Amino acid sequence: MKLSSTAVPLVTSQAAYAASAIDYNAAPPNLSTLANGSLYETWRPRAHLLPPTGRIGDPCAHYTDPSTGAFHLGWLYNGTGISGATTDDLVKYRDLNPNGGQIIVPGGKNDPLAVFDGTVFPKGVDGKPTLIYTSVSSLPIHWSIPYNPGAESQSLAVSNDGSGRNFTKLDQPPVIPLPPSDLDVTAFRDPYAFQSQELDTAAKSNAGTWYTVISGGVHEKGPGQFLYRQSQANMSLDSWEYLGQWWHESVNGTWGNGDWAGGWGFNFETGNIFSLNEEGYSTDGEMFMTLGTEGSGTPIVSQVSSIHDMLWVAGNVSNNGNITFTPSMAGIFDWGASGYAASGNILSASSKASTKSGAPDRFISTVWLTGDLFEQAKGYPAAQQGWVGTLLLPRELRIKTISGVADNELARETGSSWRVRNSESAAGYLELETLGIDIARETREALFSGSKISEQERTLTEAGGVPFQVSPTTKYYALSAKLSFPRSARNSDLQAGFQVLSSNLESTTIYYQFSNESIIVDRSNTSAASKTTDGIVSANEAGRLRLFDLKGETEKIETLDLTIVVDNAVVEVYANGRFALGTWARYVLCQMQKAGIG
Repeated sequence: MKLSSTAVPLVTSQAAYAASAIDYNAAPPNLSTLANGSLYETWRPRAHLLPPTGRIGDPCAHYTDPSTGAFHLGWLYNGTGISGATTDDLVKYRDLNPNGGQIIVPGGKNDPLAVFDGTVFPKGVDGKPTLIYTSVSSLPIHWSIPYNPGAESQSLAVSNDGSGRNFTKLDQPPVIPLPPSDLDVTAFRDPYAFQSQELDTAAKSNAGTWYTVISGGVHEKGPGQFLYRQSQANMSLDSWEYLGQWWHESVNGTWGNGDWAGGWGFNFETGNIFSLNEEGYSTDGEMFMTLGTEGSGTPIVSQVSSIHDMLWVAGNVSNNGNITFTPSMAGIFDWGASGYAASGNILSASSKASTKSGAPDRFISTVWLTGDLFEQAKGYPAAQQGWVGTLLLPRELRIKTISGVADNELARETGSSWRVRNSESAAGYLELETLGIDIARETREALFSGSKISEQERTLTEAGGVPFQVSPTTKYYALSAKLSFPRSARNSDLQAGFQVLSSNLESTTIYYQFSNESIIVDRSNTSAASKTTDGIVSANEAGRLRLFDLKGETEKIETLDLTIVVDNAVVEVYANGRFALGTWARYVLCQMQKAGIG
């Protein structure tokens, strides 16, 4: 195995430890017995977006303000509405309202109980930013129990202040008040507005028509999406034509055998739809979507499950009497158990961020890293921490091409998260395509703009750990590395990777394992607090990544190209432009971390 790597500290201060009342050199107590707020800085990231206090939820309501060029990012907040921030460089963010205050809250005629996810039309009613969101009037709502029609409806709110700090609800009934009357739905929420040339053609719509998909499913039938079309040229947005359940899957089915794309579950959530080419977003590109699925792997409908998968899917639109979306390829958008509810929007080339970086039109997506919410981590010291959850780093998406791939069964596997684009059988190689997932270029450049610690390339021939010549001395850094392997590794038990946040008593190990083609985040020794505090989850995380055989002078295994971001207790792993996994590493005892390879 050959390796070369670079690690870049994000910050160098250890002031957070000095401000804490915990003795980090002693075995931790049950953290839920500590004073409220005493853990505020202990695991809080500094390069990620989250509100000052409280619980962050689904990202939603992202948009580029056409008048200022700023990118707005929103999220559900404390179960009491939507909050947000703006950025002009995808590096620094400003809260829209003091202390993370909301841009919209429940309590109106349409939403007496809750405001769920929504989408912003940059130029909607009267040419102003307009939010279409799920207004909630009845709870509880869950795919495993009977649905109360009208519990979720879709309503409008307009930003009149020119800044997006406040969205005023229109004094009118919901614009989409009920799910289809002939369907017993499992949910009817998270409206996502988009435009699509492909859909315009299939639906015989006027060019530039706006559509909205609403996520949910049908009891005993399976998950699906409901498609609507805006039927007014003046963008009053109060008249929507139902085009049908354009996509649905069977109950608890999978793409292929599920190895590369998880499960469809019983209910869809947070569906986002966008078009991509090899550069980024394109109005005439191929249709992709990200979506959350609920209940994957649950054996019976009546059983409540905390399992959520965060998926992506590509597909085609047809019209054979009904508008239909048919998947052609699917995969995992974030392999972490706590990564969910991705949401994004178009960041145009004319935006402030793209103008500065010279980037083309892009689709920028963010993922919610929950506070172990879906792992049912009872006993978690939320009051002591004072905040829960964060958004993972912004990701820019595109169609990724993998060239020079050997034409063998590894590349030709059906039901995978890639497809053959071109086949040159005479030359004996293939060109594959999949969804490209990378940290947004501005964010990545900022992460790697600090002082660098570079390791020389070295060849490892024996098992065992090899320490860095110089290790990061903080708990905030980004690491980039390339690992190449001999062909003999293909059918072996070889493991290779890195150890981060390491002390004599705690460590987190990130490695690639050939036997099951997986990147594994071993958290079994991450946190001493997991032995004293019930809510500190330390189960291993893993995701699948195939390293293909590539043609060259001699056939070789594809190099593993890793980026690892350590931002206090938030760890993100990206690989080969097509793999992402976000997770928590809640160490307690280690003050000065080491990194190493092994």
